[in-house]
Amino acid sequence: MKLIIISGLSGSGKTVALHTLEDEGFYCVDNFPLGLLASFVEHIKNQQLHIYNEMAVGIDARSGAGDLKRFNQIIQTIKENKIEIEVIYFQAETNELIKRFSDTRRRHPLTSKGIPLAEAIDIERNLLSSIASDADLCLDTTHTNVHQLRALIKDRIVSRPNQELSILLQSFGFKHSIPSDSDFVFDVRCLPNPHWEPALRPLTGQDPEVQAFFKDQDDVIDMYTHIRNMLEYWIPKFAEQNRYYLTISIGCTGGQHRSVYITELLNDYFRKKFPGVSLRHREMQ
Repeated sequence: MKLIIISGLSGSGKTVALHTLEDEGFYCVDNFPLGLLASFVEHIKNQQLHIYNEMAVGIDARSGAGDLKRFNQIIQTIKENKIEIEVIYFQAETNELIKRFSDTRRRHPLTSKGIPLAEAIDIERNLLSSIASDADLCLDTTHTNVHQLRALIKDRIVSRPNQELSILLQSFGFKHSIPSDSDFVFDVRCLPNPHWEPALRPLTGQDPEVQAFFKDQDDVIDMYTHIRNMLEYWIPKFAEQNRYYLTISIGCTGGQHRSVYITELLNDYFRKKFPGVSLRHREMQ
């Protein structure tokens, strides 16, 4: 039996994730009290029905500070019943969450008694810190829309080979912020920039003209080789520790040329070596 715990900040995509998993055949329960989780899982296990082989449960700050502080203890109790557990934590920048609540006109669950929205988000972030620190996968959805998030859930969680490490290689632009869910961040802003070539400026690292610009430059070749060699050594080390997810982010200024090109090369190389490799160009979406 497999249990995925979906948690995180309100407005960051937890409901979208649960709906996506439900569409993929998971038995899903949202807004579940954390203190009742161990008893619930034991009851479900005793049913011995195949529809419960894959479950997902949404846990949020309304479980209360007491139970949230006991999160690790509760999870260990469940694991003793030989239940495979993955914890997925969703987050986003405060300004983006405020915008989402404004757009949807929904009320944050902790804004009662006159608490301002920004303060409620900070309170929620603190309450869930114990879950965030021990999550198998943290997803920052600040720059991700609903359709992209559904695709990401399917690619990284649903389609992950059983017991295999899911590796996300993603490009990004530093001027749009560093992805906070990264395990490795590589800065390639020192490489020659096609932005200063008028004919190449509107193109991306996926276009043949930009690839030709990079192909014979020694610094580009060295940067790619050094990053590849480092990851080739350390990825198996992460896999040996029974890690489920690994996020590797490559950044340049705008996330359009240099980071895209290097990430494409890494994807072509590591896809042949590991079964669970995914590719994402954050700024190009």
